[in-house]
Amino acid sequence: MSPTLIVVIVLAALALVLVLYGIGIYNKLVTLKNRYQNGFSQIEVQLKRRHDLIPNLVETAKGYMSHERETLEAVVTARNQAAGVLQTAAKSAGDLPAMESLAGAEQALTGAMGRLFAVMEAYPDLKANQNMMQLTEELTTTENKVAFARQAYNDQATAYNTYRQTFPPIAFANLFGHGANAALLDFDDAELENAPTVSF
Repeated sequence: MSPTLIVVIVLAALALVLVLYGIGIYNKLVTLKNRYQNGFSQIEVQLKRRHDLIPNLVETAKGYMSHERETLEAVVTARNQAAGVLQTAAKSAGDLPAMESLAGAEQALTGAMGRLFAVMEAYPDLKANQNMMQLTEELTTTENKVAFARQAYNDQATAYNTYRQTFPPIAFANLFGHGANAALLDFDDAELENAPTVSF
C-alpha cells in the first residue's frame, strides 16, 4: 500500500469522525432545545388554566363586592394582558424579551389578585361561598403546578445553555442555528412572598 493511499485513508477516516461528531452535537442541541420548548408548553397549559379560572372568580366576587369595581377591573385587565403576552411568548419560548414580558405580566396579575384577595377579607359571606372556595382551591392548585412547570422549564433551559456553552459544542452552535441561550423564566419572588395569603 502506497504512503499516499494511507494518508488519504487516514484523512478520510478523520473527516468521517468529525462529521459524525458534528452530527452528534447537532442532535444533542436539537434534543435539549426540544426539551425546554416542551417544558415551556407545560407552563403555557397551566397559565392558560389560571387565566381561565380568573373570570369565574371575578364573576363570583362581583355579586358580593359591588363597591370594589376598581379592584375587579384591575384583575380583569391584568388577566387579559397576561393572556395576550402568553400567546406571544408561546411563539418564541426561550427568547429573552418574550420571557421578560411574560414574567412582568404574570407578576402584575399576581399583584392584582393579591389586592383582590386582601379586599375579599372584608366580605365574610363571599369567603363562605361554596363556589368561591372551590375556585380559590383550584387557583391555588394551578399556582403550584405553574411553579413546578416553571422549575422544570428552567432546569431544561439551563441544561441546553450549559451544553451549548461547552467546548466543542460552542464551536458548532452558531453554525447549527443555536446561537442564543434559552432565557430562564423568573418571577419576582419578593412580589410572590408579599402576596396576601387567603384562607377560606
